[in-house]
Amino acid sequence: MKTQSASNEQKVSVRDKILLTAHDLFYSTGFRATGVDTLIKASKVTKVTFYRHFPSKNLLILAYLHYRHEIWISWFEATLRRHLDEGESPSGAIAATLHEWFISPDFHGCAFINASAEAKSEEIENEIKEICRDHKAETKKKIEMLADIADEKTCNDIMMLIDGAIIHAQMGMDTEAVINALKTGLEKLTGQ
Repeated sequence: MKTQSASNEQKVSVRDKILLTAHDLFYSTGFRATGVDTLIKASKVTKVTFYRHFPSKNLLILAYLHYRHEIWISWFEATLRRHLDEGESPSGAIAATLHEWFISPDFHGCAFINASAEAKSEEIENEIKEICRDHKAETKKKIEMLADIADEKTCNDIMMLIDGAIIHAQMGMDTEAVINALKTGLEKLTGQ
Protein backbone atom coordinates (compact mmCIF):
# COMPACT_ATOMS: atom_id res chain seq x y z
CA MET A 1 0.00 0.00 0.00
CA LYS A 2 1.44 3.32 -1.04
CA THR A 3 0.97 6.35 1.15
CA GLN A 4 2.10 9.85 0.52
CA SER A 5 5.25 10.55 2.50
CA ALA A 6 5.93 13.70 4.48
CA SER A 7 9.32 13.89 2.76
CA ASN A 8 7.72 13.70 -0.69
CA GLU A 9 8.92 16.37 -3.10
CA GLN A 10 5.35 17.45 -3.88
CA LYS A 11 4.10 20.61 -2.23
CA VAL A 12 1.98 19.73 0.76
CA SER A 13 0.35 22.04 3.25
CA VAL A 14 1.94 22.41 6.66
CA ARG A 15 -1.05 20.65 8.22
CA ASP A 16 -0.67 17.74 5.78
CA LYS A 17 3.07 17.64 6.41
CA ILE A 18 2.42 17.20 10.13
CA LEU A 19 -0.30 14.63 9.46
CA LEU A 20 1.86 12.62 7.06
CA THR A 21 4.75 12.65 9.51
CA ALA A 22 2.41 11.54 12.29
CA HIS A 23 1.08 8.79 10.05
CA ASP A 24 4.55 7.40 9.41
CA LEU A 25 5.59 7.60 13.07
CA PHE A 26 2.32 6.50 14.65
CA TYR A 27 2.00 3.52 12.30
CA SER A 28 5.60 2.37 12.71
CA THR A 29 6.08 2.98 16.44
CA GLY A 30 2.65 3.69 17.93
CA PHE A 31 1.12 6.93 19.09
CA ARG A 32 1.93 6.45 22.77
CA ALA A 33 5.63 5.99 21.97
CA THR A 34 5.70 9.04 19.69
CA GLY A 35 5.95 12.29 21.58
CA VAL A 36 4.96 15.74 20.42
CA ASP A 37 8.61 16.89 20.38
CA THR A 38 9.48 13.98 18.07
CA LEU A 39 6.58 14.90 15.78
CA ILE A 40 7.60 18.56 15.70
CA LYS A 41 11.22 17.72 14.94
CA ALA A 42 10.37 15.15 12.25
CA SER A 43 7.81 17.51 10.68
CA LYS A 44 10.37 20.33 10.68
CA VAL A 45 7.86 22.81 12.07
CA THR A 46 7.86 25.05 15.11
CA LYS A 47 5.92 24.21 18.23
CA VAL A 48 3.61 27.18 17.57
CA THR A 49 2.94 25.96 14.02
CA PHE A 50 2.30 22.43 15.24
CA TYR A 51 -0.23 23.54 17.86
CA ARG A 52 -1.89 25.97 15.44
CA HIS A 53 -2.81 23.01 13.24
CA PHE A 54 -3.30 20.40 15.96
CA PRO A 55 -4.09 22.00 19.35
CA SER A 56 -3.48 18.64 21.03
CA LYS A 57 -1.81 15.34 20.30
CA ASN A 58 -5.20 13.68 20.77
CA LEU A 59 -6.64 15.65 17.85
CA LEU A 60 -3.67 14.58 15.74
CA ILE A 61 -4.24 10.93 16.69
CA LEU A 62 -7.87 11.17 15.57
CA ALA A 63 -6.85 12.89 12.31
CA TYR A 64 -4.25 10.16 11.74
CA LEU A 65 -6.83 7.41 12.18
CA HIS A 66 -9.24 9.08 9.76
CA TYR A 67 -6.43 9.56 7.22
CA ARG A 68 -5.21 5.98 7.64
CA HIS A 69 -8.75 4.71 7.13
CA GLU A 70 -9.14 6.65 3.89
CA ILE A 71 -5.90 5.44 2.33
CA TRP A 72 -6.20 1.85 3.57
CA ILE A 73 -9.82 1.29 2.58
CA SER A 74 -9.15 2.78 -0.86
CA TRP A 75 -6.15 0.47 -1.31
CA PHE A 76 -8.07 -2.56 0.00
CA GLU A 77 -11.05 -2.01 -2.29
CA ALA A 78 -8.90 -1.46 -5.38
CA THR A 79 -6.66 -4.44 -4.67
CA LEU A 80 -9.51 -6.82 -3.82
CA ARG A 81 -11.39 -5.70 -6.94
CA ARG A 82 -8.27 -6.30 -9.07
CA HIS A 83 -7.87 -9.85 -7.78
CA LEU A 84 -11.55 -10.61 -8.32
CA ASP A 85 -11.41 -9.13 -11.83
CA GLU A 86 -8.45 -11.43 -12.56
CA GLY A 87 -10.80 -14.36 -11.92
CA GLU A 88 -9.76 -15.36 -8.42
CA SER A 89 -12.40 -16.81 -6.12
CA PRO A 90 -13.52 -14.51 -3.27
CA SER A 91 -11.39 -16.54 -0.82
CA GLY A 92 -8.38 -16.39 -3.11
CA ALA A 93 -8.85 -12.68 -3.79
CA ILE A 94 -9.08 -11.79 -0.09
CA ALA A 95 -6.01 -13.92 0.70
CA ALA A 96 -4.04 -12.44 -2.23
CA THR A 97 -4.96 -8.90 -1.19
CA LEU A 98 -3.78 -9.45 2.36
CA HIS A 99 -0.65 -11.22 1.11
CA GLU A 100 0.32 -8.07 -0.82
CA TRP A 101 -0.07 -6.03 2.35
CA PHE A 102 1.76 -8.48 4.62
CA ILE A 103 4.86 -8.63 2.40
CA SER A 104 5.06 -4.86 2.09
CA PRO A 105 8.19 -3.50 3.82
CA ASP A 106 6.09 -0.94 5.70
CA PHE A 107 3.63 -3.50 7.14
CA HIS A 108 3.22 -2.99 10.89
CA GLY A 109 -0.09 -4.74 11.40
CA CYS A 110 -3.50 -3.14 11.45
CA ALA A 111 -3.33 0.49 12.54
CA PHE A 112 -6.82 0.12 14.02
CA ILE A 113 -6.10 -3.01 16.05
CA ASN A 114 -2.92 -1.29 17.25
CA ALA A 115 -4.74 1.96 18.08
CA SER A 116 -7.51 0.17 19.92
CA ALA A 117 -4.92 -1.64 22.04
CA GLU A 118 -3.09 1.64 22.72
CA ALA A 119 -6.20 3.65 23.58
CA LYS A 120 -5.70 4.21 27.28
CA SER A 121 -6.54 7.92 27.53
CA GLU A 122 -10.05 8.32 28.91
CA GLU A 123 -10.16 11.60 27.01
CA ILE A 124 -10.25 9.95 23.56
CA GLU A 125 -10.45 6.20 24.16
CA ASN A 126 -14.10 6.00 23.13
CA GLU A 127 -13.51 8.07 19.98
CA ILE A 128 -10.55 5.90 18.98
CA LYS A 129 -12.49 2.70 19.50
CA GLU A 130 -15.46 4.09 17.54
CA ILE A 131 -13.18 4.97 14.60
CA CYS A 132 -11.67 1.48 14.79
CA ARG A 133 -15.09 -0.20 14.84
CA ASP A 134 -16.22 1.96 11.90
CA HIS A 135 -13.08 0.97 9.97
CA LYS A 136 -13.75 -2.73 10.52
CA ALA A 137 -17.43 -2.26 9.59
CA GLU A 138 -16.50 -0.56 6.32
CA THR A 139 -13.93 -3.26 5.54
CA LYS A 140 -16.67 -5.84 6.10
CA LYS A 141 -19.01 -3.92 3.76
CA LYS A 142 -16.35 -3.91 1.04
CA ILE A 143 -16.00 -7.68 1.37
CA GLU A 144 -19.77 -8.18 1.34
CA MET A 145 -20.13 -6.03 -1.76
CA LEU A 146 -17.11 -7.09 -3.78
CA ALA A 147 -17.02 -10.77 -2.84
CA ASP A 148 -20.84 -10.99 -2.98
CA ILE A 149 -21.23 -12.51 0.48
CA ALA A 150 -24.59 -11.57 1.96
CA ASP A 151 -24.70 -13.80 5.05
CA GLU A 152 -24.01 -11.67 8.16
CA LYS A 153 -22.56 -14.53 10.23
CA THR A 154 -20.21 -15.56 7.40
CA CYS A 155 -18.99 -11.99 7.01
CA ASN A 156 -18.39 -11.67 10.76
CA ASP A 157 -16.44 -14.94 10.70
CA ILE A 158 -14.41 -13.70 7.72
CA MET A 159 -13.48 -10.56 9.63
CA MET A 160 -12.33 -12.66 12.60
CA LEU A 161 -10.14 -14.76 10.29
CA ILE A 162 -8.69 -11.64 8.68
CA ASP A 163 -7.91 -9.99 12.02
CA GLY A 164 -6.27 -13.20 13.26
CA ALA A 165 -4.15 -13.40 10.12
CA ILE A 166 -3.11 -9.75 10.50
CA ILE A 167 -2.02 -10.32 14.09
CA HIS A 168 -0.10 -13.50 13.23
CA ALA A 169 1.65 -11.76 10.32
CA GLN A 170 2.51 -8.82 12.57
CA MET A 171 3.99 -11.21 15.16
CA GLY A 172 6.39 -12.46 12.51
CA MET A 173 4.87 -15.81 11.67
CA ASP A 174 5.72 -17.13 8.23
CA THR A 175 3.65 -15.09 5.76
CA GLU A 176 2.98 -18.00 3.42
CA ALA A 177 1.74 -20.17 6.31
CA VAL A 178 -0.52 -17.38 7.55
CA ILE A 179 -1.98 -16.78 4.08
CA ASN A 180 -2.48 -20.51 3.44
CA ALA A 181 -4.29 -20.92 6.76
CA LEU A 182 -6.39 -17.83 6.03
CA LYS A 183 -7.31 -19.08 2.55
CA THR A 184 -8.25 -22.52 3.90
CA GLY A 185 -10.46 -20.95 6.56
CA LEU A 186 -12.09 -18.61 4.04
CA GLU A 187 -12.78 -21.49 1.65
CA LYS A 188 -14.45 -23.48 4.43
CA LEU A 189 -16.62 -20.49 5.34
CA THR A 190 -17.61 -19.49 1.84
CA GLY A 191 -17.40 -22.77 -0.04
CA GLN A 192 -15.39 -20.92 -2.69
